[in-house]
Amino acid sequence: MPDAFDAADPAGEFDFTHRPVTDQSFENALAKARDGARLSVADGVELITTGTDHDGIDRRRKEQVLEAADRRRAEVVGDEVTFVANLNNNVTTACNTGCLFCNFKDRSEQFRSSYQDDHGGFTKTPEESRDIVSDAIDRGIYEVCSVSGLHPALALDAEHLEMLEASDRGDLNYRPASEYDVDPGTYCEQIRAMDVGGVHVHSMTPEEAYHARRGTDWSYEEVFGRLQDAGLDSVPGTAAEILVDEVRDVICPGKIDSGEWLAAMEAAANVGLDTTATIMYGHVENATHRVEHLQKVRDLQDRTGAITEFVPLSFVHAETPLYERGMVSGGASPDEDELMIAVSRLFLDNVDHIQSSWVKYGDAHGLKMLTCGADDFMGTILSEEITKRAGGGYGEFRSFREYTDMITAIGRTPVERSTDYEQRRVVDPDADVVGPELGPRADGTPLLN
Repeated sequence: MPDAFDAADPAGEFDFTHRPVTDQSFENALAKARDGARLSVADGVELITTGTDHDGIDRRRKEQVLEAADRRRAEVVGDEVTFVANLNNNVTTACNTGCLFCNFKDRSEQFRSSYQDDHGGFTKTPEESRDIVSDAIDRGIYEVCSVSGLHPALALDAEHLEMLEASDRGDLNYRPASEYDVDPGTYCEQIRAMDVGGVHVHSMTPEEAYHARRGTDWSYEEVFGRLQDAGLDSVPGTAAEILVDEVRDVICPGKIDSGEWLAAMEAAANVGLDTTATIMYGHVENATHRVEHLQKVRDLQDRTGAITEFVPLSFVHAETPLYERGMVSGGASPDEDELMIAVSRLFLDNVDHIQSSWVKYGDAHGLKMLTCGADDFMGTILSEEITKRAGGGYGEFRSFREYTDMITAIGRTPVERSTDYEQRRVVDPDADVVGPELGPRADGTPLLN
């Protein structure tokens, strides 16, 4: 029905084929959601737009959608709000992909030894990564998460490096490490370096896996199998952005398409790795794109059962090329954020956990998402670089005490979890000292003082 809820592209300047028009009604879609029936794309569009035939959100209908999602959350996971003690250790900002939503990367040419000016980016050696993780595991983390730029010198392993060195192809985005100030090593060397003392290694997005097989005929299963042997425990489903190629052609034309993303994620599951999945919304896409994305994630979960959580990521626009070039005027509204969380809960009937990202939403808005269908509140992070470089201003870390106080303030139960949600520990809000206990060296001491 609605054709008006298209705030990201009000003038239709991108000439998208997918438009937010359905033959469903909001009332029917809401009834299906309340009954727990599997929703169609048309149902999802009605719910995420509140079925309006004018600009903006119907406030009364929005509250009905949020109420249905919060009720579903309580039925599926109860009143616990989970979080993980983790560290972000991104290896490099060097990247030539040119995504217009990103201000994390720096052009890799700037990292070459012949480049004389300062570029503000970084590359870590495997030894540096090991030192960073070793320090954090002693402080009590359970997980290290690593998501990086596509450095031209990065190869999967020594065999892949030999193949790239011998190739005369000019389209492989490869340069030898000897041309750079810092040698990032190989992906497998970085994973082995971060695999310290039983910590959970959560790394290698589908985009990185594609980079790690360039110039070969290796399958994604081969790539993820080698990474798993090196110590990889699970795969972050980032680089998804919007899994509709007409949107990807606008915001990240140099990135893998939606089919490659799905193939890589299915391969990771096939070798026994848990995965997550994300959506990055609030830029040029419209409501139908968002729900089409949800359907692809739901279909993937039907096939694999490997997705432990779904993470809606609200686009932070301030210092990105999309904003600087006038292609967007801002990000998603608070109403859109709430409806994205709610419809994710209602549509993804096969994914138990929906995450609220305090890095994207901030504390107050992030807590609000926990009443809209979300049940996980992300992790301690200790170092956050990607959102910060895009202009995000909600901080780089979160203590257990902050988590406990915020979660109990909304009447919910704070629970420390493992990456796969299999280990869970209720945190006592009345304890004098609150810290992690699930990490391999955690002893309840606060991560942060």
